[in-house]
Amino acid sequence: MSKFIFISGGVISGIGKGVSAASIGFLLKACGRKISMIKADPYLNIDAGTMNPLEHGETFVLDDGFETDMDIGTYERFTNQSFGRSNSMTLGAVLDRVIKKERSLEFDGKWVSLDHHIPENIVEWITEVAKKEKSDITIIEIGGTVGEVGNGLMLTANKFMKLSNPKDVIHVHVTYLPIPPMLGEMKTKPAQLSVQQLNSYGIHPDFIIARSEQPLDQERIDKISKYCFIPSSHVISAPDIDCIYDIPLNFGKANLGEEILDALNMERGKTPLYPNWKKKVKKIKNPKKKLNIGIIGKYYKSGDFDLKDSYVSVLEAINHASWENSVEPTIHWIVADGLEKDKKKQEEILKMDGIIVPQGWGSRGSEGKIKAVQIARENKIPYLGLCYGMQMATIEYARNVLGLKDANSQEVDSKSQNQVIHLMKEQQELLKNKEYGGTIRLGAWPCRLDKDSVVYEQYKKYKNNLYTKLPVVMERHRHRYEFNNEYREIFEKSDFKLCGKSPDGMLIEAIELPKEVHPFFVGTQYHPELKSRFLEPHPLFMGFIEASLNKNSN
Repeated sequence: MSKFIFISGGVISGIGKGVSAASIGFLLKACGRKISMIKADPYLNIDAGTMNPLEHGETFVLDDGFETDMDIGTYERFTNQSFGRSNSMTLGAVLDRVIKKERSLEFDGKWVSLDHHIPENIVEWITEVAKKEKSDITIIEIGGTVGEVGNGLMLTANKFMKLSNPKDVIHVHVTYLPIPPMLGEMKTKPAQLSVQQLNSYGIHPDFIIARSEQPLDQERIDKISKYCFIPSSHVISAPDIDCIYDIPLNFGKANLGEEILDALNMERGKTPLYPNWKKKVKKIKNPKKKLNIGIIGKYYKSGDFDLKDSYVSVLEAINHASWENSVEPTIHWIVADGLEKDKKKQEEILKMDGIIVPQGWGSRGSEGKIKAVQIARENKIPYLGLCYGMQMATIEYARNVLGLKDANSQEVDSKSQNQVIHLMKEQQELLKNKEYGGTIRLGAWPCRLDKDSVVYEQYKKYKNNLYTKLPVVMERHRHRYEFNNEYREIFEKSDFKLCGKSPDGMLIEAIELPKEVHPFFVGTQYHPELKSRFLEPHPLFMGFIEASLNKNSN
């Protein structure tokens, strides 16, 4: 039978539950255990597909096409493991399940209770995942903060499972110890109170991960231990750090993985994963070079605050590849809005070692992105276009090289006479009926690469365990619009290579300029960033960083 670890958070949101859960997952895998992970979110959305990235961070797409919370992206990057739809549970999805059961008379006409049937179905969901994936240990991160209504239903499910299987279920609580500047002293009371709130749901934590600006001293560890009634060895100091990939090593120093296995009455054990992680972290801390990478995007601003979570997978993919090359990347955020008229922003692009145009929706900022592509192409700055970035590269080339002056995307200008990017046929009726959520092209699809292409060369050179069937690669998608095949002939007669296609040859999945024309100019309709892992960087990002290093050296 699978063992279960629930992880909750207290005091403040954004405390680091996701990274803590991912780190625990990695440590347990390093101890030789088969794990599964579930993100249990208290919001009523069925999935994260229609959420604005400025509201909730990036939407992470899984191999099976499910649009989920960015925390599952963190799980995949840390554990080097792919997850699916069942690993993402929202309260909305659970409610939908319960209502469908009620409508089909599965409750035999009885009244259906929010405080009983919802937690009961949460338990059912969790145990189904554990059974299906045959995991030794299933980790469930409960979203939100202890004390919230939806969060409480998840915690009630936690209590139900603990009562049924007391030796197979443990709880990890992530809490916060502030250091008020006026006092200059680390205070334990907020952490104690959040544990008391947790107790009110009938749950006593087995471990406390104590977040703070600074490491906890022994006095605070003892105080948390005394007033929260857990062994001091189960109080894990988790200070602020510069790099999230240091967190598993910090937890490792406290023997958290082994302590958890002891608490679950499981044998300890180790594999080479942990040493490999340490080697990679050492590379992060000892860079041999620095690179300036420009990201041309539009999901940055929320009021007076900058939000980088909209592009977290892109950032992590850049980091993974840079660190593998012992490089420290400096990210320059260049807002696309108005860039086509802003000489200062254009001059900033010229200073970059590499340029990325990431995902995006709608017309805002499109002309700025097209201008950024033109600058990168004409000045031979390494370029990587991701989904929307591939489409912008196609439009730019059509306008400035092929002479189609009004070339555009149907998404941006429906009146353009040369829509080199257009709406997929099956999408037209869906949009007409306002069927937005979960209806776009999603998930992993096969792409056959031309063997004489730059893109294929990167996959072959930096091949990893995710890409073993070259020249076909499975990559994740999230889009409605595609390259318009009516323009295929005019592009194929130029230097603009349509180097990746669906197996039937109908869909263009990757484009490039040959090396004799540009050192690295690549665009993909898919999202390679979604499959980059800390220990296995994505081949295209490896190629992009290599090209950026070459430019930096010249």
